[in-house]
Amino acid sequence: MRRILFRDVEVIATFDAQGRELRKGWLVVEGNRIAALGEGEPPAGPYDEVIDGRERVMIPGMVNTHHHLYQTLFRAVPGAQDKKLFDWLIFLYERWRGIDEEAVHVSAAVGLMELLLSGCTTSTDHLYLFPRGKKHLIDVEIEAAKEVGIRFHPTRGSMSLSRREGGLPPEDVVQTEEEILEDSERLILRYHDRGLGAMVRIALAPCSPFSVTPRLMRQTAELARKHGVLLHTHLAETLDEEEYCRTRFGKRPVEYLEELGWLASDVWIAHAVHLKDEDIRKLAEAGVGVAHCPSSNMLLGSGIARVPEMLAAGMKVGLAVDGSASNDTSNMIREARQAMLLARVRYGAEAMPARKALRMATYGGAQVLGWEKEIGSLEPGKCADLSLWDISTLEFAGAADPVAALLHCAAQYADLVMVNGEIRVRGGELVDSRLYRYVPRQREIAQKLLEGR
Repeated sequence: MRRILFRDVEVIATFDAQGRELRKGWLVVEGNRIAALGEGEPPAGPYDEVIDGRERVMIPGMVNTHHHLYQTLFRAVPGAQDKKLFDWLIFLYERWRGIDEEAVHVSAAVGLMELLLSGCTTSTDHLYLFPRGKKHLIDVEIEAAKEVGIRFHPTRGSMSLSRREGGLPPEDVVQTEEEILEDSERLILRYHDRGLGAMVRIALAPCSPFSVTPRLMRQTAELARKHGVLLHTHLAETLDEEEYCRTRFGKRPVEYLEELGWLASDVWIAHAVHLKDEDIRKLAEAGVGVAHCPSSNMLLGSGIARVPEMLAAGMKVGLAVDGSASNDTSNMIREARQAMLLARVRYGAEAMPARKALRMATYGGAQVLGWEKEIGSLEPGKCADLSLWDISTLEFAGAADPVAALLHCAAQYADLVMVNGEIRVRGGELVDSRLYRYVPRQREIAQKLLEGR
């Protein structure tokens, strides 16, 4: 079994239950697990590799709880940059409808590469767009994640209401409910790994209240619970959505979710920007998790989520970069900084310390995705998912608190990233340099899609 020692690490921020921070610490990896960690002199070898942690900060691998990876093909698109959500969706659906298997594979690889470089070791994805004849796009994403080497929890998204039925998407990107349910079960049976430290798990994720029927929401929940997988959807992102739900269903979004049987601990929702006190209470009592997407919410002008109040109520809250067409990056350490800053805008400087934001990005995300016993903190027995940050560089010069400096001084990319005991980033570069070939191909595909070719 391969043994790796990290030694003399400036600070190891464990984000365990005690919030321990080990100064001049060490950590031993055996195989794909953390074997031990502590301060002072590390255990005697032999080791297959010893990694010098001087002038480095170690944190757990971050967990991205909501994304649309295909949208890395649609960054900074003219005509979409300054629109609010519904108008933004209507504009971009006309471009998104052109995606195919290669576009999905390349865009997923590019987005996951970017996440990995930013210290993210586990990501979900919400793929709900299936142009006519393109049925197995989730399989393509899973292959891309295996190639990149990141832990992956994709969700089988769905849309069944086209514009003709009162939804937003065009007819050629929605599917029948029978197609959706059949493929959802196929993916669970083929890919969902319940084993400890799995690299792939599946969740089911109707896109939103305005793109599927109540019947599909209920049937998806029944199928997910039959197989013991999680449920996910967008909810309460904008005031337009609230008005839509009131008009169409006679209820506000959280009330509608409750009516459908979706207020449960096997559910997490993206955004949750527009919540009333009663909504927060209901979600907290039910154990529903939230993927907080600060950059996306700011770019689309959706609002500021009540994250400090959610956390005070005991809710599970993780961070997410959301789709790269509404961010327009896939960088988790930047997202943690945005979460810290945005909460302070609404609630004051004391509302979101850097460590609180980093905990949401690591352990909080693991809780939301149901992985907290395996990842999200640095503890013996957990999967060896971690990142190491070089604080000897220009932007950190003079920083007194190395952990807080990761956010206050705007860290960008990790020096080293390990996933499941394998080093995937070293010296700020992907170890598998072949992956960089996707960057020019991504540019070519993006240009064709924007031109409608």
